Order: sequence, then structure tokens, then C-alpha cells
Amino acid sequence: MIRIIEPKSPLVISVPHAGQRIPEEIEARLTIAGRSRIDTDWHVDRLAEGLEDLGAGLIVAECSRYVIDLNRPPDDQPLYSGPTTGLVPTETFSGAPLYLEGQVPGKAQIEARRAAYWRPYHEAIESQLARAQARFGHAVLLDLHSILSHVPRLFEGELPELNLGTNLGASCAAPLREALGRQLADSGFGHVVDGRFKGGYITRHYGQPSSGRHAIQLEIAQRCYLDESDPERWDPARAEPLRNWLASLVGFLMSWRPTRP
Repeated sequence: MIRIIEPKSPLVISVPHAGQRIPEEIEARLTIAGRSRIDTDWHVDRLAEGLEDLGAGLIVAECSRYVIDLNRPPDDQPLYSGPTTGLVPTETFSGAPLYLEGQVPGKAQIEARRAAYWRPYHEAIESQLARAQARFGHAVLLDLHSILSHVPRLFEGELPELNLGTNLGASCAAPLREALGRQLADSGFGHVVDGRFKGGYITRHYGQPSSGRHAIQLEIAQRCYLDESDPERWDPARAEPLRNWLASLVGFLMSWRPTRP
């Protein structure tokens, strides 16, 4: 349930939350809210289409985040203060229950999902980063996400259009963070660096600049590319400006080189 395209450059793109597949035995236990898949990173896989043709590696999960959240640590320790969702979510972002009464998964079921879905995705990230680094001397991971512009339970007000996360600069080299700030400034979209979304487990775990691995998260407010009242509908014309900028960003990340001591 993972689509993998090997990198032809130092860049690997991760798309962990655009999948919608939920096994029948799990979906039968979900509420209407759970079956709606409302917290999907809608169409981020489509936003990434064609970027592999530029030379980027690509890892796309097909399973829904309601099966397991691939951007959470395996021990399920919280990454942010305040309300959030866990490794195996039991609530939507708005706090609605995902499971019917008495159907919340227990420890054995969580471990089974971790082995079946979480571990293979992270093995794929590690494998593709190692491949890129072996060939080019360094690797860059771009973790792509999207979310509704307004989620009061998670953040106040309206989210900026582009939200770059570098774990406060710990997950990538300082010159890369600075250069990405300039890329955002030239994007034509509202933006912030290390605001509400500083990077989840994927960014924090794989971003090891001292070891030649640089990771960033891009959280996109969905109003940039779709009608948030009908998020399942793909509108290619509306998405085109964002897709063009993403192609520019990917070109920059593929050409960027760390300063050698």
C-alpha cells in the first residue's frame, strides 16, 4: 500500500496522509465521521504528480491516516502541546469519535497496524534517503501535507497558506532554511516558517543535518488549491498555480548543495 519511485537526485518527497484506503474490517468499526475520511490531505498526491519526472524520489502512502498516522512516533508520544491526534487516531481533528462504541482498537490491534503499515513506510523512507545520500553525498526529504484552513481545535484563526516546518531549524542546515524562506517570499502565497506546524515525526526523525540528511515539512492550507466546502473534488485549474510553485521548489531542492567544511 505504498507507491515508491526511486530518486534520481538528492531529493525524496514523502506523502503520508493523502491515502484513502481503509480495510473493510476496520471501516466496519468506524462511525460516519470515520468513514468520511474528512481529515485526509486531499489530493496532495495529485499535487506531487510529475515531480518524479524532474528527478525527485516519491513515497506515497495509500492507506488512510485513520488506519494509522505515519507522521507520529512509534511510541505515540505527543509532538505538540494541546489537542492532537495519536498514532492510531480515535477522534477527528474536530474531536468527533472515529469508532463505534466498544470498537476502539486495543494494544494488540495497534501493534498489528504498526507492523503492517507504519514500519514499511518508514523502511521505505530510510531506504530511499540512503540511496540518494550514497549517490549524491547528502539527501533532502520534503514531507508534503495539507489541512483545512480553519481547525479551531488545533489552531486559532486562519492558517497561512504555506507553512514550512524545520523543527525550529534543527532538521536542516541553516543556509537551506534561509533559502527556503526566500522561496516562500517569492511564491505569491501567504507563508510562515516554523509556525503552528514545525514538522512532525518524519521531519524530526529523518532531519539530521550533521549526518548529511536534511528534512522539511510543508503544510499547505487547502484553500490554496481546492474548494474547502467540497474537498473531494479535484480542480486542476485552481491547483495549477500551486503546482507550478511546487515544481519550482522541487527544482531548487534538487539543485541545493550543503556547504562543505
